[in-house]
Amino acid sequence: MTAIRATTVLPARREDVELRTADGLTLVGELASPEHVAPVATLVTLHPLPTHGGYMDSHVLRKAAARLPALADLAVLRFNTRGTRSPRGRSQGRFDSGLAERHDVAAALDFVTERGLPDPWLVGWSFGTELALMYGRDPRVAGAILLSPPLARATDADLDAWGAFGRDLVVLVPEHDDFLRPGQASARFGRVPQAELIGVVGANHLWVGETSVRRVLDEIVRHVCPDVTGRLPTTWDPPQPHDGTPGAALP
Repeated sequence: MTAIRATTVLPARREDVELRTADGLTLVGELASPEHVAPVATLVTLHPLPTHGGYMDSHVLRKAAARLPALADLAVLRFNTRGTRSPRGRSQGRFDSGLAERHDVAAALDFVTERGLPDPWLVGWSFGTELALMYGRDPRVAGAILLSPPLARATDADLDAWGAFGRDLVVLVPEHDDFLRPGQASARFGRVPQAELIGVVGANHLWVGETSVRRVLDEIVRHVCPDVTGRLPTTWDPPQPHDGTPGAALP
């Protein structure tokens, strides 16, 4: 039995993928899927602001891809929005401050549809929450989970439109957020009748520390996989293949 730590990468099928946008760009990404079963749902992740270090490997999203295919049978799609670079590579185009990025969100959902992946949920972090609110109102979307929403680009009109859209909206707001704290968020998101606001004591905008990361992943699974009860395990016991004879392990 192995403890799950910040650097732990659990088994999954991992595939480098490319997304094609309606305005002719190629975006680079990765799809992580459960190793031996079909996914029960899909997380379409939207990373923080690329001009401030956000990309597909931003740590909460990377850890979701590293753990949740194995722990919760979820598929996790991560990708770099236009002009964003990571070890996976650089997506074509230039950062457009959340305007042309509408094509990036649509390209991700098109990819999910083409692959036949089930029940896509948007998981946006900071800048990614703005993209989810502004461009995620697509009938293919099951719901959205927002981490540290600044509400800098998304307006009250976007919130009203999400309320009319009717899909679930889960909002995780750190106690010590730099941009929008729980009390402020409660007032702003009160416009969305179905929004569930969760203030997270002790957390900050960057979700630093394993305690904060575990809370985020627990909340994602609690909402996306309602059949999973309790917290995610903190240890991993790899299944042992065998040839059918009790106690006989395959070489």
